[in-house]
Amino acid sequence: MRLVRLTKDPDIPTYGVLINEGIPYALTLERPWLDNMPNVSCIPCGIYKAIRHVSPRFGETFLLQDVPRRSEILFHTGNISYHSSGCILVGESFNYVMGQQGITASKEGFKEFLSILEGRNEFTIEIEDHE
Repeated sequence: MRLVRLTKDPDIPTYGVLINEGIPYALTLERPWLDNMPNVSCIPCGIYKAIRHVSPRFGETFLLQDVPRRSEILFHTGNISYHSSGCILVGESFNYVMGQQGITASKEGFKEFLSILEGRNEFTIEIEDHE
């Protein structure tokens, strides 16, 4: 799986596209890049292993492993960067939410994400910036 980030501006959220087997299927929203600071920045580009995880707050999801200087990086639902403490939000469309740039149809996008990973307890994801 790949996550291709489309924006790289410290003043706006980081938008991206999730791609599975060459097919884009969902959109992502992360905090802007702020030098990998915990809870306020997206994570560095790289290749990560994700393992199935049950979060007390978000339920069934996947947890990224071995993120430099970071922990508890999850994929989960949400609409604006405030909903993410450095995690990756999954949705279906880019739009304004509560007067802010965000993503919508997050429950539907996240359901599709989990559906693609049904029966798998782990996967590898490459996170990269669009050039």
